[in-house]
Amino acid sequence: MTVQLIIIIFLTIVIHATETLTYGIRLGGIKLKKIAVALSLTGIVLLIARTSNMFQAPIIGVIVDRAKADSTIDVLGIFHILLFSASIGTLLALFLYPTGTRLAMLMIERLEIEGSAIALMRTSNIHKLRRTSSYVRRPRMHMIHKLRVGGIPKRIMLINMVVTAIYTTGILAALYASILNPEHSTTANMATGLVNGIATILLTLLLDPQIALMTERALNKENGAEEIAKTYAWLMIARFFGTLLAHLLLIPSAWLISWVSRIIG
Repeated sequence: MTVQLIIIIFLTIVIHATETLTYGIRLGGIKLKKIAVALSLTGIVLLIARTSNMFQAPIIGVIVDRAKADSTIDVLGIFHILLFSASIGTLLALFLYPTGTRLAMLMIERLEIEGSAIALMRTSNIHKLRRTSSYVRRPRMHMIHKLRVGGIPKRIMLINMVVTAIYTTGILAALYASILNPEHSTTANMATGLVNGIATILLTLLLDPQIALMTERALNKENGAEEIAKTYAWLMIARFFGTLLAHLLLIPSAWLISWVSRIIG
């Protein structure tokens, strides 16, 4: 089980780092004034990250099945480790934000030339990948200082934090509910789609339109890229706190799913 846990931790870190770094792709599109291409690339990256999540779920399911048969397995502790892995992935994305933005600008330009993601991957080779090291940029103290200047989108940060918490804990809460209520374990597991669906709806209705408006305004301003870069950084920070909030939501969410499953059953 140790190997399986290491695989899940690795996948969790990569998935959350990749999803968080999509803000860098949007920022690269704003700097290049090619936001349509950037959004297309963002969609591709998110699709890959969320498809990877499908490979993760069955492995977590194996651990849960073993925990049902062996009460000595601390499945709740394992779930908290996975949530910490999500936080590590988000922090890694924050550290890579400047580098990710510069690499995104390169990929956007290449995608515009090649015309499709398949052609972009086909024309990439080891020599080109080695050249990407020149785009590495370390975070510096003046970047942190800029975050303290100006207004902070507190409402948007709060929404992003709460939605991230719900999305991060959704699958784990449903699986833990199946342990709490073994008689209706299948019903509890099927609630995963409902929880993530609610999070997606909240994200689409409350957050995405606000980010789209801010992005549009940034495109029309002379220093808009700098302003939106700070906003994206705060959204990434809010996402990090959302992964921490998920720890507090895990058990209450599991009991709620278990209670609903019992009522349905």
